Amino acid sequence: MLIDCHGHFTTAPPALGKWREQQIRAFEESGARHSPDELRISDDEIRSAIENGQLKLQQERGVDLALFSPGAGKMAHHYGDEQTSLTWSQVSNDLISRVSGLFPDRFVGVCQLPQSPGDALAASVRNSVAELERCVTELDFVGCLLNPDPSDGYWQAPPITDRVYYPLYEKMVELDVPAMVHVAMSRNPALQGTCAHYLNGDTAAFMQLCMSDLFIDFPTLKLILPHGGGAVPFHWGRYRGAMQDQGKPPLEELVLRNVFFDTCVYHQRGMQLLTDILPAQNILFASEMIGAVRGVDPETGHRFDDTKYLLDSVPTIDEQDRRAIYGGNALRVFARLDGVLKSRNIPVA
Repeated sequence: MLIDCHGHFTTAPPALGKWREQQIRAFEESGARHSPDELRISDDEIRSAIENGQLKLQQERGVDLALFSPGAGKMAHHYGDEQTSLTWSQVSNDLISRVSGLFPDRFVGVCQLPQSPGDALAASVRNSVAELERCVTELDFVGCLLNPDPSDGYWQAPPITDRVYYPLYEKMVELDVPAMVHVAMSRNPALQGTCAHYLNGDTAAFMQLCMSDLFIDFPTLKLILPHGGGAVPFHWGRYRGAMQDQGKPPLEELVLRNVFFDTCVYHQRGMQLLTDILPAQNILFASEMIGAVRGVDPETGHRFDDTKYLLDSVPTIDEQDRRAIYGGNALRVFARLDGVLKSRNIPVA
């Protein structure tokens, strides 16, 4: 089974964006709450969005299943207060659940968390615990997105290793679900979103994890760094050397038992580097489809985000490792996925 661990509903029907605009405007103008009951999206609208978007490309590329989450940039955690974020997350996650219900053999949910920056962070973490439990136990989701910068481009929050996040990690361990560490939009004009803020977020989060005792406190916690880990594979020697200078264990012991990387790398040499540097057991197939880059690469004739084509072009991966990257690792890291698929009578082999 070819499992794409990183997909977003970036083609959601326009009504979702209009509802969100109204929610933000109502709060900013008067502190009013915009009701989720005002959102109207039909099953036919969802089917059309998926069949003409993600599903069409999945079928072209031979992808069997996508772990599907709300659009990451649209999480936009800095708007409103913690109740704003909670309602927005519930609306977004319910829509993902509907996608999964309409296409049960193609999509499994990964939830948005209702994070908020500043003084609301602790309360929003408590809300995140409740929303994660709802999505996993009631909606059959298998993971979550964790934003390391809920201020959306200004990095005003403590690191994700701070104890303010521990209630969330306790719940993740209890439910046996991983988090993909994924920033949202950037409202900082000096920091473009998808090519600067996203990759900075991956890189910064990795260093936060290296500098912490998080995995001593949570030895079974699992985190995924998207976009190939940002700068991490390219600067692997720097990280190894820095940790050695600080008397810390090798990276294999320090983080690689708990941290995984996806294949959202959009050129062959980058994919080659990723698979050369990191153990195959730490790499999960992903495309971020449909995401940051949507065009065709004139050098290859394939879409930039056709990561299966790129991974297939790496000659140094043996067949066992290739099977692990394409699906086996996702089933291991997303531990609840096997049970969800079996409950839907979907063969995993």
